[in-house]
Amino acid sequence: MQHAFITGGGRGIGFACARALLAQGINVTIAGRDVATLEQAASQLAAEAGKAGVAICVLDVTDEAAVHAGIAEAAQQLGPITILLNNAGQAQPAPFAKTTAAHWQQMLDVNLTGAFHCTQAVLPQMLEAGWGRIINIASTAGLKGYKYVSAYVAAKHGLVGLTKALALELATKNITVNAVCPGYTETDIVHDAIANIMQKTGRSEEQARAELAAANPQQKLVQVEEVANAVTWLCQPASSAITGQSIAVAGGEVM
Repeated sequence: MQHAFITGGGRGIGFACARALLAQGINVTIAGRDVATLEQAASQLAAEAGKAGVAICVLDVTDEAAVHAGIAEAAQQLGPITILLNNAGQAQPAPFAKTTAAHWQQMLDVNLTGAFHCTQAVLPQMLEAGWGRIINIASTAGLKGYKYVSAYVAAKHGLVGLTKALALELATKNITVNAVCPGYTETDIVHDAIANIMQKTGRSEEQARAELAAANPQQKLVQVEEVANAVTWLCQPASSAITGQSIAVAGGEVM
């Protein structure tokens, strides 16, 4: 049975992906920093899981030792990890002139280096199994620029670059590496962005949501289930020819 390890799996896109993969009969470990959030999510997922197993892993993706220990423990619980979803992310807005070195480093650590740690920890298991799927949630910020989030954009562009490079290294190993790049999606990060717009501009919540949705030609926020659908497709055995790609789930915002 396949085993998917999902960082940031307690809510939002990660939770939706966990639910979708469980529906395919895949064991799932959801990882994150907040044990209460993970336990609540795991309880909800277990009620829907059928024969597939659900486990939690408390870790900070920026902590290399914790990542390696957590992934080793997850493999002991539910078997070798064959699917890795690098979903943990963080976005903090700041004009470039006010972006501190600490802010810059935090965005790189969470959005890029965390994926590096998790991939290095999981890859030996995939190589031994002779099969694997690595999927990086990279955002449309990995494909284009957005003002006032330069550090986040730089980190997500780096994640897209890592995706392409690693896909070539693993092309003959039956392991695919792809990025899924959602536009503005109904998640905590977007809810925070809406709150920030309201605070800075005095706009209403409806006006702030409309401003973000306006970037999408479909004039709506992406739903987490739409992102999970793309992830699930990439995990299919029949998707083995899809590697090194950055797939925008953004209503046509990026083409």
